[in-house]
Amino acid sequence: MIAPVAKIKKKDLIWLSLHKCKHRHSFLEHYECFLREMPRTEEKIGFLDIEASQLNADFGFILCYAIKERKGPIILRVATPKEIRSGEPDKRILKQFVTDARTFDRLVVYYGTDHRFDIPFLRTRALYYGLNFPTLKEIKVTDVYPMVRNKLRLHRNRLESAIKFFGIPGKEHELLPGVWMRATVGDKKAIDWIAKHNIEDVESLEKLFELLVPFVNVIDASI
Repeated sequence: MIAPVAKIKKKDLIWLSLHKCKHRHSFLEHYECFLREMPRTEEKIGFLDIEASQLNADFGFILCYAIKERKGPIILRVATPKEIRSGEPDKRILKQFVTDARTFDRLVVYYGTDHRFDIPFLRTRALYYGLNFPTLKEIKVTDVYPMVRNKLRLHRNRLESAIKFFGIPGKEHELLPGVWMRATVGDKKAIDWIAKHNIEDVESLEKLFELLVPFVNVIDASI
């Protein structure tokens, strides 16, 4: 396993390079040994949600994404009207995503892991542009959708259904068809509306995760 140098502080990189594992290699060279032999620090968790022009990444593109640090600030990246009207509408924000994602140990999504939406969509678009998308074991990922499906009994397993039932604030900026259509052709007001919806989603996702995680054995699945 390669050390995630992009999210390790300089002083910690120096420490890893100077200290050796039982194989007499530096922890920087044998990072898996460091994870096994040294006490683990608290994970940096980010709650991720994307908004895209449609469900399939070969026909659609990303309008914006948000990552909310657990109990912390929100990173929001939004495509500009000019970018949306260009031939590479989401290239810039995808370049930023591969950097932003690597500052977290674990990303939490809703219906966003393999065979679902957010991560596969991001990966598809990043590979299309030839970007260095995080590979196996670089970043952990947790999907709240199976928590809702397996641990609760709701009429629908959508994020919106769960947060409404538990009184979690969110979804004030509803994604109406007209707003969506205007955003996909570069209307600034519509894009801003969708970005606010994006922020609401990661805020409500964090609250739902905190509510359900005590009932779940969180596994170390990889992005």
